[in-house]
Amino acid sequence: MDFTLSEDQQSLVDVLARFSRERYGIAKRTAAAGAESGHDVATWAQLAELGVIGMLFSSEVGGYGGNAFDIMAVFETLGHGLVGEPVLPALLAGTVLAAAGSDALDRLIDGSDIAVSAFYEPTSRYDLDRVATTATEQSQDWKIDGAKAVVHHAEAAQTLIVTAREANGTVSVFAVPAAASGVTMRGYVTNDGIRAAEVKLEGVIVPKAAKLGGVALARDAVDAGTLAICAEALGLMTWLKDATLEYLRTRIQFGKPIGNNQVLQHRMADIVVEMEQARSAVINAAAAMDGPADARALALSAAKYTIGTTATMVAEEAIQMHGGIGMTEELGLSHFAKRALMIDHQFGDSDHHLRRYITLSAA
Repeated sequence: MDFTLSEDQQSLVDVLARFSRERYGIAKRTAAAGAESGHDVATWAQLAELGVIGMLFSSEVGGYGGNAFDIMAVFETLGHGLVGEPVLPALLAGTVLAAAGSDALDRLIDGSDIAVSAFYEPTSRYDLDRVATTATEQSQDWKIDGAKAVVHHAEAAQTLIVTAREANGTVSVFAVPAAASGVTMRGYVTNDGIRAAEVKLEGVIVPKAAKLGGVALARDAVDAGTLAICAEALGLMTWLKDATLEYLRTRIQFGKPIGNNQVLQHRMADIVVEMEQARSAVINAAAAMDGPADARALALSAAKYTIGTTATMVAEEAIQMHGGIGMTEELGLSHFAKRALMIDHQFGDSDHHLRRYITLSAA
């Protein structure tokens, strides 16, 4: 297969990399997470103007990309820049809106609105079918009651894409205005410096048209999100590897760079080998995204397991080789490492995906 980026992909990657390098940074990311909105409004508008959001969706629904390798290219670059804007929630929500044919996707792509997914609950773990939130059909509308957990960038959103269980037991997906009566949020900053919220829905009334479809829409969105954070981890690991190599070259001990130590050279070689294995797994998952559902699930679990274990290993090794300074907030390394570790816990950790891979392989 030819893994060379297309001209459009390469152009966007170059622009996005330059943007994150010159106009973004740890200080801006931290300030955005501490703000009430949980993101930087100007940065979000610039990302939309650059075409970052549009690259995640096909031309049929108003974007100009949308295939798995477009998603991979965008998120690997975002990971290398540690960009904390709500691009991942937009991908999940937008995937649902695109499949449902919603006009709200246009406002998401142009950056005028933010929509985020709210699929998981305090007791749901990684199971999209474990939904206690209810949707009660009334004569003219739906009434939604329940709670959603760790909804990234919820406070910045105009629309929440929510899963809820109907009276017949079916889990469906609904578009809920974030400002609707009965929606309350408790915001906080996660361990990896991203804004999230616990969301309560108490007697929230939405029109009949707010129902977008079944839980399969949420599954497809999570599949896209899983690929995205795997690619993000590739970018994070590349940054961690390069920063560690630079430190080994420039940190002088006993009159010589510590990188002259053969043990450290071997550890760096192990990092490079494991990263290449992880990249291969992510490429395989991207290639499987348009294939049969079982093959896609198998490839995604293989990639997510590999990324989870490898990103953790790279983050820990980078900190170890930096020594105590690697843990400080002032050094970018600690922020990249925390995000790398937290990626393992999004959309199923390595243990979850190993079990799923074994189950799918035996079927």
